[in-house]
Amino acid sequence: MESIPDKKLLLFKSCMVGQEYPGVETATRYAFDRLGVDYCLNDEQSCCTGIGHYTDIFEGLTTTAIAARNFAVARRCGYPNITCLCSTCYAINKEACELLNTNTEVREKVNSIFREKGFDDLVYEKGDMNPRTNFYHAVEVLLSKVSQIQKEKKFDFSGVKAAAHHACHYYKVKYLDAVGSPENPQLIDTIAEACGAAPVRWYEDRTLTCGMGFSQLHLNKNTSLQVTKTKLDSLQRAGVELMLHMCPNCHIQYDRYQPVIEKEYGVEYDMVHM
Repeated sequence: MESIPDKKLLLFKSCMVGQEYPGVETATRYAFDRLGVDYCLNDEQSCCTGIGHYTDIFEGLTTTAIAARNFAVARRCGYPNITCLCSTCYAINKEACELLNTNTEVREKVNSIFREKGFDDLVYEKGDMNPRTNFYHAVEVLLSKVSQIQKEKKFDFSGVKAAAHHACHYYKVKYLDAVGSPENPQLIDTIAEACGAAPVRWYEDRTLTCGMGFSQLHLNKNTSLQVTKTKLDSLQRAGVELMLHMCPNCHIQYDRYQPVIEKEYGVEYDMVHM
């Protein structure tokens, strides 16, 4: 965990977290404060465009330009280690940074937009940010503090059978950067165990997507919910009581659509989502 910083972190605000689960941001800030993490929030930071990007509303250049602007905000305030609450924000920012560093044409197009509008302070130079050392998920930061969490936990989850869903945009899209094995990530499980829970470290369909697929939930809803049901069925067979998430989109898919699936398929699941 030595490579995961706990200083100069810009806590990257997520549209989906803020809109659907604002308590996630509040709880993360509380935990960071308790754990001595040096972080800040910046009102100049904007949306990563992830939802719009993956539903083909925003094309790549727009997404990359907005990312470059957010990178400038992070550097300017002196907190260049962007730490995301959402796995989609995490993947979008890392991909945009890599593109800006490796694709001269894209970088020059983005910078020409900034210069044309008089925003010279937003210009991105190759290497201004490093996709592997300037971008993290908040769960990674918590994992680096797992020993401290175990000592200072306020609530004991002993006896609670918990399972993790680590999100495609964390361990599949950016699998080379994932902490541990991308084939069997254990970040959430390790933190849950430190809080006293009994993690189900492997269950059938553990690596299956949540089924949301962004636009697929609306274009192919039946298929989307069938995928979600497949995983819920596996969790039920494993006796899981609590499912833990690191992406608000996955969280929504299970939390909001579990009752829908129960009604449509005549099933009942004995689990909650966090």
